[in-house]
Amino acid sequence: MQRINRATFLIIIALTVAAIFFFWNRDADENRRIAGYTRAITPRGSLADIEQTTISIFNAAAPSVVYIFTENAVAGFFGTREVRQGAGSGFLWDSSGHVVTNFHVIEGARRVQVRLDSGEAIDATYVGGAPDYDLAVIRLRRPLSTIQPIPVGASDNLQVGQSVLAIGNPFGLSRTLTTGVISALDRRLPTATGRDVVGVIQTDAAINPGNSGGPLIDSSGRLIGVNTAIISGSGSSAGIGFAVPVDVVSKVVPQLIAKGKFPRPGIGIVVLDEEATASLGVAGVVIDRVVPSSEAQRAGLEGIDYRRQLLGDIIVAVEGKPIGNMADFVQHLQASEIGKPINLKVRRGDALRDVSVTVMDIS
Repeated sequence: MQRINRATFLIIIALTVAAIFFFWNRDADENRRIAGYTRAITPRGSLADIEQTTISIFNAAAPSVVYIFTENAVAGFFGTREVRQGAGSGFLWDSSGHVVTNFHVIEGARRVQVRLDSGEAIDATYVGGAPDYDLAVIRLRRPLSTIQPIPVGASDNLQVGQSVLAIGNPFGLSRTLTTGVISALDRRLPTATGRDVVGVIQTDAAINPGNSGGPLIDSSGRLIGVNTAIISGSGSSAGIGFAVPVDVVSKVVPQLIAKGKFPRPGIGIVVLDEEATASLGVAGVVIDRVVPSSEAQRAGLEGIDYRRQLLGDIIVAVEGKPIGNMADFVQHLQASEIGKPINLKVRRGDALRDVSVTVMDIS
C-alpha cells in the first residue's frame, strides 16, 4: 500500500510537470502569433501649421475661460421652494476678478460659483447686467494673483470667412474647443426684453447648451464676441450660432462694472406689438401709450384712445430714415446720445408732422 501511494504521487508529479510544460509552450506560441499580427508604430511628422496655430491659441486662451454654476430658487408644488441648477461659460475680463457672461446664464441666480481653468471653484457676486444685450458681469469673491484676463479685439473689421474658435463648457464638458468660420455678419438677435442686439456675428463653430457666455476668438487669440444663442430644432448645434460682437461688449461691460447697469435709451413710450400692428395694416411704430412725465409726453406724443377706438401717433421715420418696426426704432435709439434730441416723423390720422424728442435713460 505504501509503494502504491508513492507511485501515484510520482505519476501526479509527472503529469503536473507535463501540463505546465504544455501550457507554457501553448502560451508562448499564442504570444508569438499575436506578435506576428501587431503593427509597428509609424512615426509622425511635424504638426501642420494650422494645427500648431490652433493648439497655441487654445493653450493661450483656455486659462481665461471659466465654468459658471448657478443655483436658482423656484416655486415647487404645494408652495415648497426648490433649487434649480444651471451652468454656462464666461471669461476673465480683468485682474480684479470681473467675469463676463450672458445675462440669461446668471439671471435670477441666488448663488453663482465660478470654476477656473485650474479646477478651483470660487463663489462670485453679481455686479451688473444689461438684458438688452444679454450681457452680465460677476466678480470673484476671492480674486487671485494668477488671473489671466482674455485679450480683447475689435469686431468692426471682421470678414465673412475668417477663422474663429469657441471655447466653453457645452453639456458640462469643460475646456471644449470648437472651430469654424464667420458665416455672416450684421445679424439681429432678439433678447428677452423685446429689443434686438444689432451687428451680431454668425458662426458655424459648434455652439451648444453650456457654451453661452463663452468667448468667440479670432486667429490671433483675441476676443471678438460672446457666444449667446443658436438656431436649432433639436437644441444642439446645427451650424448656426450667434455671438454678441466685442465692440458692444467693450461699450457695455465698463458701465456695468462702474454703475451696475447700462443706460437704456428711450423716449418714454409703450408700443403696440408687431403682430397687432400688422393686423392694422400700418407701417411704423404704433404708440400704445405714453409714460407720464416722460420726454415723449413733453413732446406731445399720444397713444391709442381705447375709449374712442382711435389710433394715436405712429412713428414712421427717425432722422429722415423710414422705420418699419420697433427693431428699426431701437437701432436708431441705441446709436443716439442720451440727453440729445432726435427728430421723428409722426403720423396721426392723415396728417404727418415732425417732432423733436430728447432721448432719455429708461433703465
